[in-house]
Amino acid sequence: MAIIEFIGNNMTSITLLIFASLLGMEVINNVPTLLHTPLMSGANAISGVTVVGGIYLVRIAAADDYVSIFLGVIAIFFGMINVVGGFAVTNRMLDKFKKSKKDGK
Repeated sequence: MAIIEFIGNNMTSITLLIFASLLGMEVINNVPTLLHTPLMSGANAISGVTVVGGIYLVRIAAADDYVSIFLGVIAIFFGMINVVGGFAVTNRMLDKFKKSKKDGK
């Protein structure tokens, strides 16, 4: 019964989450392969906002509000995976443009 009440109270947020997920999947699936890596490295800012939002959610949650705390921790965890992975991919991409040293000259 608590799940039905939760869904009823948060119907707008749930609808927005579903719509944003479907829209994001459609946008990413239509990106050409050549632009995929720069686009993903640019998404680090969005993931950073997700991490900050997760930290804020955990910070304002009541001590007995396990759902908010759990969702905040999950947002921080997955956001940080995306940020670290994005920086690693961007670093590898930028290393390809550096001039290599030839025989110590």
